[in-house]
Order: sequence, then structure tokens, then C-alpha cells
Amino acid sequence: MRLISRYMLSQLTSATLYTLLALLALYGFFDIIQEMPRVGQNSYDMQTMLTYVALLVPGHCYELLPLAVLIGVLVAMTQLVTHSEYTIIRTSGVTLMKIASLLFGFGLVCAIITLFLGEFGAPRAQQKAEQLKLAATRSLVAQEFHSGIWVKDNSNFINVREMLPDSTLLGIHVYTYDSQYRLISTSQAERGIYDPQDKLWRLSDIDVTEFAPDHVTTRHKDRLDWRSVIEPAILNVLLVVPEQMSALNLITYIQHLRDNNQKTQRYEIAMWGKLFYPLACISMALVALAFTPKQRRHGQLGLRLFAGICIGVTFHFTNRLFGYLGLLHDWNPALSATLPTLLFLLAGIALIARQETR
Repeated sequence: MRLISRYMLSQLTSATLYTLLALLALYGFFDIIQEMPRVGQNSYDMQTMLTYVALLVPGHCYELLPLAVLIGVLVAMTQLVTHSEYTIIRTSGVTLMKIASLLFGFGLVCAIITLFLGEFGAPRAQQKAEQLKLAATRSLVAQEFHSGIWVKDNSNFINVREMLPDSTLLGIHVYTYDSQYRLISTSQAERGIYDPQDKLWRLSDIDVTEFAPDHVTTRHKDRLDWRSVIEPAILNVLLVVPEQMSALNLITYIQHLRDNNQKTQRYEIAMWGKLFYPLACISMALVALAFTPKQRRHGQLGLRLFAGICIGVTFHFTNRLFGYLGLLHDWNPALSATLPTLLFLLAGIALIARQETR
């Protein structure tokens, strides 16, 4: 059994890697096509564009690995059936459950790799990619409003006109309210640079206006140290979509939003998706086994392979669809993010159990 396991694992690994490389090449081609119109904008040359596309690879790898596992396992198992090796393996005493256990282990290893990519590889690479692109094109961080970036910090409402790729803030407006939500002061600063040692912002060219019940006071300062819970780590989430953030960063940002009584559902859905998405590798491996015919003369190998690939693509889009539906209809975040993965996992187990009883 050990020799058979090694042989099957080598076939599964090679087929999955080839599939993943093919999918990454396809996605990379589309990324290059999308970025070509921006080449020549300021210092965004061909080399910078290719570096940007290369930094997107870990994120694509994270998204595509479950699909690559499904297609790779299907291709590997179909080749074993085509060469009658699968029949020999079964007739030698290897039960379907033992093969399922082997595929479960293979899917588990791929799930660990997916988890590692989702926590460390993809978020950091995505952030560096966006910083590189913004610096080269001299663009600003994507803004949710035309008036800039709005962030709430306890009793302060902060508006930032521009955020540079190095987290330097330009055009900072801080509106401070009392417990009765009455405006008590406003501060306007031209620039803010974060000091990581003292954990505060160094503001320059500041105008402070204070509102008293009977008068208004205005004063100007050249320099001002400003302490706030708003740090570059929190502002950097604007560079990466929630689905590309790590679970740890999502948890931190969700807590920040809760402390400021802001909506957290989109980030909660992304967090639960991060925690359960690696299990899709196990689901895909088991679903692939369920679509593997018992022997060569079973017929329609290509049709079963095509059907299995369609199921994988369906899962890929259904997983995203449930996230959007959960956000739109205010569903439970954990249910919206985990239901597709759990359903596919249960479907794979049920199909394998049905094959075993036949």
C-alpha cells in the first residue's frame, strides 16, 4: 500500500501543479492585457508592470488552488483509469475508502498551503503590488467618497483628502464632537507622517478651530504630534480588498469598526471565508474521486472529466455569490461564507459513500 500511495501521490501532485501553472498563466495573461493601457503613465514602464503582475500571483494561487486540486485529481485519476492502473489498484485489495483517505490527506496538505498563502503570501504581495503601482502611476489610494477617505476614531471623525503609497496623509481634517454630538473643535493639517517608534502622527501646517458656547478660537501651529488609534496598518486595508486580507488583519479591523459602531458584515464574511476556504481543497479532492469511473470500459471518461471541472468552476463562483448575497440580504456572516464549502464537502462524502455501497 505504501508503494501505491507514493505512486498515486506523485501523479496527483504533478497533475495539480501543471493545472495550477496553466491557470496562473491564464490569469497572468489577462492581468497583462488589463495593465497594458497604463504602461507609459509616469514611471509605470513595462518592467514595473511585469513586477506588479508577478506580485499578484500569490493571490491568484490562493484563489485557484482548490480548483487546481479538483482538475488535477480528476486528470490524475482519469489517467489511472485510462491505463487500467486504477483497476489493478482496486483488485489488489485497496478499498475505495483507503483511496478516499489518501485523497483526504492530499487535500489537507493543499489546504495548509492555501491557509499559508491566505495569511502571509497573498495579503503582503497584494499590498506591495498596489503600493508599487500607485507610486509608479503617482495615483492616490482608491477612495470610497469624492471628498476623500473617512475614518471614525472614538469621538473624532477624520477626513483625509489623499493617502500616498507610503501612508503619508495629505489634507487631514479632524472633527471632534462631545458626548452630545456637538462639534467642539476642528483641525486641518496639510501633511501627516507616521512615527513608528513613538506611535504617533507628525502633523505639519495645522489650523485648529475651537467652538465655545459664546466664541470661536482659531490658532495656527507649524508642528503638532497627534496620537490616534488610526495607524498605517489600519489605513493600509484600503490598498487590499477584504477578500485578500489576512484573517488576523480582518479580526483587528473588525474590532476597530465595532469600537466605533460601524458596520462589519463585509469584513466578517471575508474573515469566515478565510478560515473555511482552505477546506475547499479537501472538498474538491473528494468530489474528484466521486467523479472517477471504476474502470476504463465504464465509458465517457471525457464527459465525466468535463462535468467535474464544471462543478469546480460552479463552486468557485457560488462561493463568491453567497458572499455578495449575504452582504446584500444581511445574512449571518459565518453562514454566508461557509455554506458552499460545507455543502460541497458533504456532497463529496455522500457520493463516495454511494459508490462504496454499489
